Amino acid sequence: MTKPKIATVWFEACSGCHMSFLDLDETLVDILSKVQLTVSPITDFKDYDFPEVDVGIVEGGIGNTEHKEIAEKLRKHCRILVAWGDCAVFGGINTLRNGIPKEEVLRYGFIETESTINGVMPIHKELPALLDKVLPLHEVVPVDVYLPGCPPSPEVIAYGLTEILEGRIPVLPADMIHFD
Repeated sequence: MTKPKIATVWFEACSGCHMSFLDLDETLVDILSKVQLTVSPITDFKDYDFPEVDVGIVEGGIGNTEHKEIAEKLRKHCRILVAWGDCAVFGGINTLRNGIPKEEVLRYGFIETESTINGVMPIHKELPALLDKVLPLHEVVPVDVYLPGCPPSPEVIAYGLTEILEGRIPVLPADMIHFD
């Protein structure tokens, strides 16, 4: 029997969700023995030409055109798409910029900060354009599973992945939805 394939991506976020995944300790070894991890920041793949995968996992809010394109590609190539952590589920702390026009955010961030000397706006054809607002994943593509938390605890991640690997769409029990 072939192992289910999993791909993960990391957008506007702190990497805490992937770190929480690594914090599964012995459970991580058990889960990884049952799957084939394809594209992932953990494996440092830079190519987002996704193979067909069973599970796609997104950490982070959608903040620029490249994030949007990658999310759309992943959705097309996965059977189940998981929004992993509050940034993917709700937009997270990154949405604090949503009330400010993006031109003002960029100007302040690159030209007007107190620590900036001779600031220059980063404009290059290879730099993805900032979206007007940071979006949660479900505002860009359909999402099948939500695992909230900042970051989700290793137990929530283990529960979600185990349920998926057993052929079920996870619904988190109430005791797993809380702030620590």
